[in-house]
Amino acid sequence: MKIVYLLPLFILNIAFGQVKKTEQLSAHNESAAPQDWLISKKIYFARIFQENDGKDIILTNGLVERKIRITPNAATVDFKNLSTNEQFVRAIRPEARIILDGKAYNIGGLNGQTEKAYLLREWIDDFKSDENAFQFRSFNISDIKPRINTKFKTWAMNKEQARGKELVLSFESVLPALKGVKVSVHYEIFDNIPVISKHVTIQNDGSNKLKINQVVSEILASPEEESAVIGSPEQMKKPQKIYIENNYAFNNAMRYELSDQATHWKTDSSYTSQVNYNFQTPCLLEVYPNEGVGVELGSGQHYQSILSYELLLDSYERERNGLTRRRMYQTIAPWTTQNPIFMHLVSTDPEKVKTVIDQCAETGYEAVILSFGSGLNMEDTSEVNINKFKALVQYAHSKNILLGGYSLFSSRRIDDENDVIDPKTGLPDKGAMFGNAACLASRWGIDYLKKLKKFITATGFDILEHDGPYPGDLCASTKHPGHKGLDDSQWVQIEMQKSFYRSLNEQGVYINAPDWYFLDGSHKIALGYREVNFSLSRAQQKILNRQNIFDGTWEKTPSMSWGFVPLTKYQGGGPEAVLEPLNEHLKDYKQLMVQYYGAGVQACYRGPRLYDTAETRQMVKLTIDWYKKYRSILNSDIIHLRRPDGRDWDGIMHVNPDLKEKGFVLFYNPLKETIRRKIKIPLYYTGISKLAIIRQEGGLPQKFRLSRDYMAEINVEIPAEGFTWLVVE
Repeated sequence: MKIVYLLPLFILNIAFGQVKKTEQLSAHNESAAPQDWLISKKIYFARIFQENDGKDIILTNGLVERKIRITPNAATVDFKNLSTNEQFVRAIRPEARIILDGKAYNIGGLNGQTEKAYLLREWIDDFKSDENAFQFRSFNISDIKPRINTKFKTWAMNKEQARGKELVLSFESVLPALKGVKVSVHYEIFDNIPVISKHVTIQNDGSNKLKINQVVSEILASPEEESAVIGSPEQMKKPQKIYIENNYAFNNAMRYELSDQATHWKTDSSYTSQVNYNFQTPCLLEVYPNEGVGVELGSGQHYQSILSYELLLDSYERERNGLTRRRMYQTIAPWTTQNPIFMHLVSTDPEKVKTVIDQCAETGYEAVILSFGSGLNMEDTSEVNINKFKALVQYAHSKNILLGGYSLFSSRRIDDENDVIDPKTGLPDKGAMFGNAACLASRWGIDYLKKLKKFITATGFDILEHDGPYPGDLCASTKHPGHKGLDDSQWVQIEMQKSFYRSLNEQGVYINAPDWYFLDGSHKIALGYREVNFSLSRAQQKILNRQNIFDGTWEKTPSMSWGFVPLTKYQGGGPEAVLEPLNEHLKDYKQLMVQYYGAGVQACYRGPRLYDTAETRQMVKLTIDWYKKYRSILNSDIIHLRRPDGRDWDGIMHVNPDLKEKGFVLFYNPLKETIRRKIKIPLYYTGISKLAIIRQEGGLPQKFRLSRDYMAEINVEIPAEGFTWLVVE
């Protein structure tokens, strides 16, 4: 359902004539959220309406609110966290800025504010529009539509697409040179999370081509995080209570903040009452790609900018902020809650593949990934190769097992014609992020994506493990068919990569990729690890793996992460580093499985088989049965109890107030003697407020009264070099 509105009658526009009167929508309630939204069962519905005689448009869901004044031009005048009543607008800025053919144009905005430290409501009616800016013309409201029509083939915690409302503000310019150029600013507000998304689209209905040099899709003059009389922006804290995530992130860091290529906290010299003597306080947010856009927009063509999600935080506490981010991913990217149980096979011999498929079916595994080094080549789209793997897919599906495999794009040398050209040297001379790399917009790169898509579609592959997806390499070539030159090389390549992932996601293909493409369809990324650590002893690996899990799940959900277990030799190391022969290392094998499955994190069990004896088979099956019994709670959010250090117990706890099992605690003991402790466990995020029922390893229930800080104090016994687990109801 779409509702289209034009400007109110009292707003005059000489150039474009009179417009229709808007209808006032439902009354606005400014009351703060009465409950903690992270544990409450209350539904916070998204709404968009007008108030103040139609002068203001409000986006709200009871958790967050954005108010946009639409006369005499459109500008955000309010952006507030309703849980804390904290304001994130200190000064008015344009809603966006675009650079076309080398000239900058503001989209909306109001002039007249002289004091930039704060904004008073009574000032706003006196503000004027900049006649050179794009002018607000109309708006429409509709229900949110899924960005990706995800097809779910695997188990998932959430298969529901995000719900909410979209507001689109439409702008045009009075300048003759920009006749026919229409700019729209899109906002989405979601049910149940304090997030508003934003992006910009440009439609060229003029007769001339446009060069889009840059699009700044968000400009927000936010209150500063701290005041310092002397200090550079690099030395001063950026605002902490607003978290920005956009879909322009890459470089294999395994962490968003280090992958982000578009969020900029800048200084604001117009804010002359700030404390910093040189006006160097970082308090102006702008979102735009570092390297620009650089694309041409022909007559009749359409452009869409970076998509940003603006999450308002209500705390400085690390765990709470991590929970908030995880809830955002679960809501806006539900495909990331899929979490199939898979094994990494190091062979493509049909008989060996079928044997492992049988082992997976017997033990409860759900997928086989033909690993790096297995011999799989998805770039070979010959009839013989496709028929070979199509038959294996059919066999796997007959056993209810998914089948997929590995492909490498970046960090490989193709040839001078197709490799990225270093802008500094003009040569394909190892100027890429990983040394050598092909340009994705070269003939080879275009064909590479086509071949992978053909192979996956023709064989019916269910999983792509895509190593080295496009990492942001610039390319100065003017001969590659997919891009014009240096200016558009990054934008074109990342759009190709994202489009490829979105299309696979809609086919139901599960994507493991070591880069931050979650908002465009990838499902899983590595926890973060050092590969050579898997050549260390099993004793070292157990502690290091738990550290990786602990450190890698502050912002990511368990299902967004994967780890690694070398069943056979990997990156060097002797017999002490591997699990083969499996039956000789059952205790280590089991604990490594429990550590990962207990965290809800899938590991790449890489080797030739899952079990070698009946005893090994039984251990694997019982561990998977245990995981599946508690699968929902084990895929729920993690609370970090104590980081592994090898000196004392360590542990994590899963929480989910919506389940019968509201908490699941895992304790590990790295010592050679039994640990007996009285340990306090924090139960606030389980939703339990007074009385908890706790069972140790499925034993008899014990009742625990919670202290005023929601703690339950329990006596725990953890076996030497072992583990134990508790269920909280």
